[in-house]
Amino acid sequence: MTAFILRRLGGLVFVIFGVSLLTFFLAQLVPADPVAAALGSNARDAQIEAYRLQLGLDQPVAVQYGIYMSRLVRGDLGNSIRTRRAVIDDLRDYLPATIELTMAAMIVTILLGIPLGIIAALNRNTWIDAGARILALIGGAMPIFYVGLVLLGVFYRQLQWLPGPGRLDSTVPPPAHITGLYTVDALLTGNWPVLANASAHLVLPAITLGLFSTAVLLRMTRSSMLEMLGQDYVRTAKAKGLSERLVIGRHVFKNALPPILTIIGILFGSLLSGAVLTETIFNWPGIGRYATTSVTTLDYPAVMGVALVAAVIYPLVNTLVDIGYSVIDPRVRAN
Repeated sequence: MTAFILRRLGGLVFVIFGVSLLTFFLAQLVPADPVAAALGSNARDAQIEAYRLQLGLDQPVAVQYGIYMSRLVRGDLGNSIRTRRAVIDDLRDYLPATIELTMAAMIVTILLGIPLGIIAALNRNTWIDAGARILALIGGAMPIFYVGLVLLGVFYRQLQWLPGPGRLDSTVPPPAHITGLYTVDALLTGNWPVLANASAHLVLPAITLGLFSTAVLLRMTRSSMLEMLGQDYVRTAKAKGLSERLVIGRHVFKNALPPILTIIGILFGSLLSGAVLTETIFNWPGIGRYATTSVTTLDYPAVMGVALVAAVIYPLVNTLVDIGYSVIDPRVRAN
């Protein structure tokens, strides 16, 4: 297992190199001047040229990439053209909000997708199964931006049951910084009013972000459960007189879990790197919104920093999924 983890971590080097190479040279193809965009229309030519020299953008593209890679090896992602701060500092500020939202969306996905998938499989070809499949179809077909706007219009504007955009109400101060996740920091410090407010603010964006992944997990759970229910060992267990609950929990669900765990890992990685629309709609200060603003202002170092973070997180999550295989299936450890 240690050798396997080391091989996966070693593969991250090639992933980072490939992503950095692709994003850097694609950024060079954009027919616009990031320096002029950052300084604004009132900037003079001398100011633009001085800032370009400061950023090293006067060098040939190959030289710029060499400088970028030499900094990247030292953990330096460069400086943001827009914020004038180190990109790593910007990501340190924005990433916790995205992680918190993604974790909340995954909780919604798991709490809805797996039980509904199991219920649909156990009631195959009934109205319950048909209803679950229709819900999965609707959840997978609804655009995220539409779902978010509808939820805001109904539960925030009309019914006023839940708070609107943002991580906290404007009158509520953030908790003491420990992890950057407001709910976790509030829990660790015993700040219950902030915990309640931050949790309420998470509900609508978490449902919006998790709706599509819930539909995917529901279908995968149903399919995997149906496959296991048709196996000979399940019929043998039932013939021995084991209770239905014991057969489902110990024999069917446990063996159906590997593909479900795989899709959970894939969904978590995609949610973490693809929360752009949700964060924009709910004014959520995460890396998705940071990336959107960086793209519109031609902030190439920031865009490449976000791309590298997403490229690192995805294989890390899949490595954790593979480790989880060894926990639920001893045959994986044996191999």
